[in-house]
Amino acid sequence: MRQLPNIITLCNLFCGALAIICVLHAPEFRVEFNGNDYTVTNPEPVYWASALVVLAAVFDFFDGMVARLLKVQSPMGKELDSLADVVTFGVVPGMMLYRLLRSAYYQMPDTFDVSMVNLAPALLVPCFAAYRLAKFNLDTRQSENFIGVPTPAVGLLVASFPMIVLYNPYNLAHWLQNIWVLYGIIVALSYLMVAEIPMLSLKIKEKSLKANWTRLLLIALVLVSIPFLNYATVPFIFICYVLLSLAVPPKVTPA
Repeated sequence: MRQLPNIITLCNLFCGALAIICVLHAPEFRVEFNGNDYTVTNPEPVYWASALVVLAAVFDFFDGMVARLLKVQSPMGKELDSLADVVTFGVVPGMMLYRLLRSAYYQMPDTFDVSMVNLAPALLVPCFAAYRLAKFNLDTRQSENFIGVPTPAVGLLVASFPMIVLYNPYNLAHWLQNIWVLYGIIVALSYLMVAEIPMLSLKIKEKSLKANWTRLLLIALVLVSIPFLNYATVPFIFICYVLLSLAVPPKVTPA
């Protein structure tokens, strides 16, 4: 039973590794352009990666809960959780953004002259995610709430992008096929993960309404927005989460 939380954490990591395979193993087809044949990759398996990231987030939520219930929290479990999160909520979103950038460049006239330099900024997300998680493990101020946006929130946000491109609610897919919008998202997410900004934790430790009204407001916004926004609910809630944390800064433990 002492290993049960670690097993759940490894399920998170397994989902992340499988999501990477889904991103990599996209079906390919050939097109002709100016008399030459080219291989084009269809990003359909990325949708499966999105589902796996959501499943991994469920495991990530329950591993800590189970550890607290069984009273088997340990430094090893904390380190293992961070290692799994780097893969699932850092590397996978980075690869998704890499593919979205490549797909966005396909819309441009000089699509076949795109350099790796143009696509490499997507890999900033896993780099900043790793830095954020290493900082979190050493930062005693983040015992109740966060400082900087947690990596699972970033992972779930980016995981919603392939679904938005697929179903195109409110024509948002148009914006996710714009290279400058994607570059802006990469910069914003990288900054928010390491910024010295108190961010709300969704873990309920006190039972009073006064202590949890911001969390309950977020839950209410999720329930209300899903029927209207569909997959666009995820970026909407992410923005609300950041704005609410800025408007009503949560308490953090003094250093």
